Order: sequence, then C-alpha cells, then structure tokens
Amino acid sequence: MNEEFIHKWESQVKKGILELVVLNILNNRDYYGYELIEEIRNYTLIEIAEGTLYPLLIRLKESNLVISEWVEQDSGIPRKYYSITLDGKKTLKELNIYWENLTRSIQKITTR
Repeated sequence: MNEEFIHKWESQVKKGILELVVLNILNNRDYYGYELIEEIRNYTLIEIAEGTLYPLLIRLKESNLVISEWVEQDSGIPRKYYSITLDGKKTLKELNIYWENLTRSIQKITTR
C-alpha cells in the first residue's frame, strides 16, 4: 500500500470538494468563520484551518456566490457572517446535480 500516494490523493479530493461543502452548509443559514469551520468538521472528514477557509470564502465572494456582513455582538467584537447569494443557490443546485451524477457513476465502477 502506498500511504504517501493515498494521503496526497485524499488531500486533493478534499480540496476539490470544499467549495461544494461550504456552499451546502451556507445554504441552511449564515455562519461566521470559526463556526463554519466547526460545522465542516462536524459533518465531514475534512480538517480545515482558517488559512484554508478564508481564501476560499474570498474566492466565493469574488464569484458572487457568497456575501459577508459584519454583525455586532452583545459582548465582544463584531463577527463577519457569510451567506449564500441567489446566484450561489443556483450554482449550488448545479454543483449538487453534478456531484450526485459523479458519485453514482463512480459507485458503478467500484461495485462491479
């Protein structure tokens, strides 16, 4: 077994689907950064750091798929909350269809 190959492959798969994961999570409600990291960890096998998440959120904002807004807190500093845009919802729908078709086709190969 080539553990180095497997580790690199797993890393690439996780990086490749992270946008899909983030958009699906934001489709339910708005999140601030650290809360989003925790949600990703709760529902996936993806370990994500702030240094990975924030550049991804910037890319999603530049693509008009998410927006952000500073929200004052009762105690402490304001938090930047991220939410999915209408275009993000439309894009997410297409991404989910693609993902479902892709995983279904891969299942056919791996179960034969």
